[in-house]
Amino acid sequence: MSTATPSAAFTGAIDLASAAVGGQALLCSDDFFAGMENLIRPEPAVFDPNAYTERGKLMDGWESRRKRVPGHDWCIVKLGVQGRVRAVDIDTAFFLGNHPPFASVDAVYAPGATPEALRDEVAWTEIVATVPLRRGSQNLAAVIAGADTVWTHLRLNIYPDGGVARMRAYGEPVPEAADARTDLACATSGGRAIACSDAFFASMDNLLLPGRAPHMGHGWETRRSRPPGEDWIIVQLGRAGRIDEIVADTHHFKGNYPDRCAIEAIHWPGAPPDALVRSPDWVTIVPKSKLQADSVHTYVPTDAGPWTHVRLRIYPDGGVSRLRVYGTPDAPDTTSTGRPDPLVTRVNDADADALIRCCGSRRWVAAMQAAGPFQSRAHLFGEAERQWWRLGDGDWKEAFTHHPRIGADVALLRAKYAATADWSAGEQAGIAAASEETIQALAAGNVAYEARFGYIFLVCATGRSAAELLAMLTERMDNAPAAELRVAAGEQVKITRLRLEKLLA
Repeated sequence: MSTATPSAAFTGAIDLASAAVGGQALLCSDDFFAGMENLIRPEPAVFDPNAYTERGKLMDGWESRRKRVPGHDWCIVKLGVQGRVRAVDIDTAFFLGNHPPFASVDAVYAPGATPEALRDEVAWTEIVATVPLRRGSQNLAAVIAGADTVWTHLRLNIYPDGGVARMRAYGEPVPEAADARTDLACATSGGRAIACSDAFFASMDNLLLPGRAPHMGHGWETRRSRPPGEDWIIVQLGRAGRIDEIVADTHHFKGNYPDRCAIEAIHWPGAPPDALVRSPDWVTIVPKSKLQADSVHTYVPTDAGPWTHVRLRIYPDGGVSRLRVYGTPDAPDTTSTGRPDPLVTRVNDADADALIRCCGSRRWVAAMQAAGPFQSRAHLFGEAERQWWRLGDGDWKEAFTHHPRIGADVALLRAKYAATADWSAGEQAGIAAASEETIQALAAGNVAYEARFGYIFLVCATGRSAAELLAMLTERMDNAPAAELRVAAGEQVKITRLRLEKLLA
């Protein structure tokens, strides 16, 4: 038996039409050879060359009979969760001499409409104009018209007849607003798995599907780590909310469940996945805990939030079938700060003059003012770094000019490193005063650095001795100019964070 392996999918979007999230094929013009319910099955189509029914060849898809009259065939699908459809895949896997030559897709927002009303009464909107289909292939089409509209139903039109294995409607779930306690992470609540360390054996999207997994292949499973380490998955909640219970279910995972897990959370609305992976601002809300095979594990978080994302860490690797994050969503129109903090309030109220003291790039300041108001420290610090890396070389060099040129001034260096007795124990307590030789070498090195690269030697010097700075400067002198600019820009990120924290002082 052959199995079709999809060659493309849309990362960060879910198949809103899939039966796995409650999608239903409601009505079609004809499904003589193969039932319309196959169209939205979550698994890839399969083909058995020796399987036949009393009506003909057994095909895994929706297939109408050969049309001998005018017109075309169609099938109406109810989305499992209403949402914005961004792209459609009309997959003709294994339909070779019997695929439709053309297709189009219509959409409508009609919650609660009967199949008959959908057929005879509603006004459909074309979201994918008629496109040619390739046989035995995925046929991907971007949705342009109506891409930002929320839909509840789709209608696949095929011209004039034939077979389609699967229709995928990739997009963003937009469930109806509700204030009651719910599973904030579930796909039907708008939750999305947006990044993971690995998903070799089973997709990360499975973790958030409704209901218990029917078998092991419907969970999230990583490969065996060599050497043992840890894996993780980041979930964007459907809505920010206060969490009161978390459930990790290892149903069906018996010889391959993780040994332990921990759960972290963050409040950063709209955070890009790559920034979340790097962020140091995750808060542990479930400490590392022992897991059991084929079992349900329930946890009460140590901090209810509100949170916008959670990260499940598993040690060292393995499979988890479902993650449930129960809580009460924030009001969708809330304007209050998600994680109240005086620093965030201060920065939200800060003018350009205050912000430029944190980072001397005017375009960074403008970008930060546009990105606010910030709802948490994680949101603030994350956007500060994100906006910085979106700038150009000239913006970075402009920021560098706002730092004093202490490094080339022997007298200032001598005063700065005369003694370390007043430093806190957590920094560099016990380090002797910098030698005169080190001071002279550091000053000369700063002059040479500026001559080579065209800007001052920039380093986040907090807690570092003169000898450490001299070693860093010496090492960085060998960098290519383009590489060194990015190293210096990375140091500016650290300095900016420290200065944002000092806005309270």
